Amino acid sequence: MVYIASWQEYQEAAENLYKKSPNKARYCVKWRSSEGKLVLKITDDTTCIKFKTYSSIFLNRFEALNLSLMQKMQNKRPAPIVHALGVPDTSKEADQTRSSSPLVAQPAGPAAGGVKKKKPKKKK
Repeated sequence: MVYIASWQEYQEAAENLYKKSPNKARYCVKWRSSEGKLVLKITDDTTCIKFKTYSSIFLNRFEALNLSLMQKMQNKRPAPIVHALGVPDTSKEADQTRSSSPLVAQPAGPAAGGVKKKKPKKKK
């Protein structure tokens, strides 16, 4: 097991390890609130890479790495932008707008994980 001190090196190594063997790669996150320690580990049974931090500064970077790895694990690509004519836009401007935001809009409500109100019990 190798602890990598630099976040940039860890992120590149983790993404490359997943690209090399996507079917065998495993990603583990450990958080110890008593110590305030975050440990990230990715392995493919032959190579194990770990990153450890006590700093909360890395949380945004950690979230971006999770999003990147989850998109690769789901093998999803952003949906193409459709004009009013129903023809997908394949221009460079459309590619830039899609790649500028990694987050995809989610519908709100019970289907999106919202809380559904319970019906009141009937009186006898």
